[in-house]
Amino acid sequence: MDYEKILSQTVVSLPPSGIRKFFDIAGTMQGVISLGVGEPDFPTPWEIRNAGIRSLENGKTRYTANRGLEALCREIATYQKRKYDLSYDPKTEVMVTVGGSEGIDAAIRAMVTPGDEVIIPQPSYVCYEPLVRLVGGIPVILETTAEHDFKVTPEMLSGALTERTKLLILPYPCNPTGAIMEKADLEALAAVLKDTNVVVLSDEIYAELTFGGLSHTSIASIDGMKERTVVVNGFSKTFSMTGWRLGYACAPEPILRQMVKIHQYAIMCAPTTAQYAAIEALRNGDDAVAAMKEEYDMRRRLIVKGFNEIGLPCRTPRGAFYAFPCIKSTGMTSEEFCEKLLYSQKVAVVPGTAFGKGGEGFIRASYCYSTEHISEALRRISIFLRDLKNS
Repeated sequence: MDYEKILSQTVVSLPPSGIRKFFDIAGTMQGVISLGVGEPDFPTPWEIRNAGIRSLENGKTRYTANRGLEALCREIATYQKRKYDLSYDPKTEVMVTVGGSEGIDAAIRAMVTPGDEVIIPQPSYVCYEPLVRLVGGIPVILETTAEHDFKVTPEMLSGALTERTKLLILPYPCNPTGAIMEKADLEALAAVLKDTNVVVLSDEIYAELTFGGLSHTSIASIDGMKERTVVVNGFSKTFSMTGWRLGYACAPEPILRQMVKIHQYAIMCAPTTAQYAAIEALRNGDDAVAAMKEEYDMRRRLIVKGFNEIGLPCRTPRGAFYAFPCIKSTGMTSEEFCEKLLYSQKVAVVPGTAFGKGGEGFIRASYCYSTEHISEALRRISIFLRDLKNS
């Protein structure tokens, strides 16, 4: 069997996720402490779990409508209005997906055709560029910088636009940098886009995890942007529901109608039990989210202070739950730093280059771990740095 002739060369050419490499190595070692996983360490709040359990007890185990339970679509629309002042028709502009990742994939497949250009800020989450390549699109990378707080500026966006630009992906709050885009930042981007036919895919999975008294603004809420924006969000990060695999997309009806087709053929419907749990999360989950967010904020301040004190300059992240310290002073690449740290001190972090070339010189450290866990990891990294200086 000649697999070279069988396999899609587009898929073969895609690199595996850079996030997974160090987890796979760490999994073979004893005593590893990890700051690598972007997953809340809190259990799903009990009332949300209980809603899922009740649905099972009541025999709610059949397929739902392709777009999702009608009641859940209504709650999503209500939540978007309550939180972000966005008005969506639950019958035509809301779709429930298998995690936010499916929503991103469906949006890209519904709009991007071979040769279309898609603007992707980096460092950013690992899925955007591969998904664009899978449909024959051309990723156009905007390398954001620490000097500009890892934001997309209107000058950067204007310089990247061409007549072939189809889509701008806007991943804020940002994994891995913790950057956010405030309302004035988004208004500046909207002014650049207003006379174009470019659509925005706004990945807002970390929307509720903003700190320092700031609240999330969706670009869809800026005048003239709702009709050209697909908002993707979900339950994994906000409600600590990663394993439930549930997300959603809100979009103009002509776009969403095509996304639903893809969802119908590829997925059928999102998990039924998770949908019933999600209804409870949206209706009554605010207090639990606030408590988790308060704990994240404490950990955020702890890890940033720790990195700065041991000599790795770290900007204060304003969203998500990641720190992105600079390791350029060590003279090592991000990959070298992470590998040597793992083998010498058994601490797993993710090289910044896993999130694009612009991540070189940085590492990503998640602070969705206990303060004891974070403190021990910082202690080991401090020893690693001390040994480097003495070697």
